[in-house]
Amino acid sequence: MIAFFGMGLLGSNFVRASLRRGAEVQVWNRTASRATALVSDGAKAFADPAAAVKGAERLHLTLSDDAAVDEVLEQARPGFAPGVVIVDHTTTSPTGTRARAELWASRGVEFQHAPVFMGPQNALESTGIMLASGDPARVARLRPELEKMTGKLVDLGPGAERAASFKLFGNLFLMFMTAGIAEVLTLAKALDVKPEDAATIFDIFNPAAAVGVRSKRMVGGDFATPSWELSMARKDARLMLEEGVRHDVPLPMLPAIAATMDRFIERGHGHDDWMVIGKDAVTR
Repeated sequence: MIAFFGMGLLGSNFVRASLRRGAEVQVWNRTASRATALVSDGAKAFADPAAAVKGAERLHLTLSDDAAVDEVLEQARPGFAPGVVIVDHTTTSPTGTRARAELWASRGVEFQHAPVFMGPQNALESTGIMLASGDPARVARLRPELEKMTGKLVDLGPGAERAASFKLFGNLFLMFMTAGIAEVLTLAKALDVKPEDAATIFDIFNPAAAVGVRSKRMVGGDFATPSWELSMARKDARLMLEEGVRHDVPLPMLPAIAATMDRFIERGHGHDDWMVIGKDAVTR
C-alpha cells in the first residue's frame, strides 16, 4: 500500500494511474475535497496526514514547495511505518532537498527526491520523464515502481540534490523559451504582423535543433570562430528594440540580453561568436 499527498492536477492523476494498476492508495490533501474526490476512483481519503500514511511502504508527495514538504512530513511522521520510504516529486530547491535528505537520514527514514518533467495527462498515462539522484542502491530498488509512474527514470548519480538542480535547469529553459515566444509575438504586434502569421516562423525555422550543439559549443568555450559575431547580433537587437519604440510596443525581455551583449563587447568580444555571452558561466 502507498500513500500519496498533494492532490493537485499532477498528484490526482498519479493516484488514478496507480489505482488502475491495482495499487491500494491512501490520499491526503490540505483541501480535503480534492482527496475525497478520488474516493470514487478507489482511493481511501484521510483528513490527517499521520493517519493517511499508516501502513504505507512508500509516501509520495506532489506539493508546492520546500516549506510545504517540510511541514507536511512533520505532520505525517507519527504515522510512519518502519521502513517507509519518502518519494518526493515536488519541485524544490537543491539546498532544501539536500538538507531534507540529511535530516530524514539522521532519523532513520529514507528520502528520495524524484521530480518530473510531465503534465497531468502524462501522469494519467504514465508517460514522461522522472529524475532521481542520491543513493544508487535505493534508486535501483525503487526503479521498478517509479518507472511504472512515468515510463522513463533518469538516474543522475550520487548527490541528493542533483535531481532538484536538473529539474530547475529544465524549468529555467522552459521559462526563457516561453518568454522568447512572447517576445516574438510582441515584435510582431509592433510590426503589424498577425500573431498566427508570426508563429509560422517556427514552421520555417526550428531553433530547437541547435540547442544541443550550441550548449556543447558554449561549454567547450569555442568563441573565437564565430558563426554570428556578437557585434552583429547586438546590431539586430538594436533593430528590434528600435522597432518596438517606434511603434510604442516595448519588448520587455530583450533589453537585459542587449545589456549583457554590451558588457561583453566592452570587454573586447565584439568579433567573437555571440555565444561568448555565456563565457562567465562556463569559466572555472
